[in-house]
Amino acid sequence: MRLYVTAAKPTDSVTDGFLPAARALGCDVTILTDRPEQHPDAIACDVWDPRAVIDTIAHHHRPDAIFSNSDHLQVETALAAEYFGLPGKDWRACLAAKNKSLTRRRLALAGVERVWSVRLAPGDPVPARVPYPVVVKPREGVASENVMLVERDLERAIAGLRDRPLVVEEYLEGPLRTLETLGDGRTTRVLGGFATTLGPLPYFVEERLDWAPDADPHVLRALAALGVGFGACHTEYVATAKGPRIVEVNYRAIGDHCDFLLADLLGVPLFEWILRVHLGEPAPEIPSATGHGCAVSVVADRSGVVVQAPPAYEGDGLWHRPLRSVGDRVELTHTNRDYLGVIRAVGPSAEKVEAAVGAFMRRHPWVIA
Repeated sequence: MRLYVTAAKPTDSVTDGFLPAARALGCDVTILTDRPEQHPDAIACDVWDPRAVIDTIAHHHRPDAIFSNSDHLQVETALAAEYFGLPGKDWRACLAAKNKSLTRRRLALAGVERVWSVRLAPGDPVPARVPYPVVVKPREGVASENVMLVERDLERAIAGLRDRPLVVEEYLEGPLRTLETLGDGRTTRVLGGFATTLGPLPYFVEERLDWAPDADPHVLRALAALGVGFGACHTEYVATAKGPRIVEVNYRAIGDHCDFLLADLLGVPLFEWILRVHLGEPAPEIPSATGHGCAVSVVADRSGVVVQAPPAYEGDGLWHRPLRSVGDRVELTHTNRDYLGVIRAVGPSAEKVEAAVGAFMRRHPWVIA
């Protein structure tokens, strides 16, 4: 079986998750990327252009599956899979999920939910009436970049962001949750979900996720309205006083090492399962998880130079993945890019997991001077 993977920058999900899973399934893997110097043995390709992806594959080998876990390349990958008649995502659903303005529009037209939201293209006037507080975000943003709470004077707050399309929408107050799903185009399976802890407002930096597997039917209705039902999907929503409201739909597997955490909690080869549906197999039944798990992102609290950094670690149900090194210069961005390292842990109870994470962080502090 020949699997093509479209990729931009290397990620742990691809290098440590999907590529080993593909080899375990007996796939001959070819990576297509616009950054071939960062991917060993990759083929250079303008992966942002579906025509280039299709042409490159057509002149290489007949594909059995075309896959991407990139936030940015789902539309292009879906179009290429459709061209070759392979299982894949509906490119329209990929576009509606990636474009946060289209997400709001599709959900409202389907009668699933209505959230006050406006799209601001460069040069558009700021609305005369704004239901403060509101959240500003790039229309197709990632990693909480340029996402902020605005309580007054929207025009002034976004003055430095008018060179890109923005979405301004009502602030959704309540606990932030995720839902993780896996579909085969006919059946959508619920893998579980997490409760998300954010850093201090006005920014929206995700500091930790704790296992919270209950699925809200509203979220599944929203995904169906968007046409999302193939492969992995990571959906964020807020449990507001008026009911669940979608924050964003990431039509890929959850990241920041929570994909590995999800596999640990369920005790399944998650990356293989995701690839199997792209190879035409049905989505499997999902077992119930036992115990508890969390992923804690160590976030820089200041700009400076890293002078002490814990090593990578694995043992006793706890993993630490450093994302920075001693000597690295850190400039605060108030986004997920401020992460210094990620700790994930599993155990028989929330109390034992919390104790393990706390003990590790006390023994191995990060220090920025």
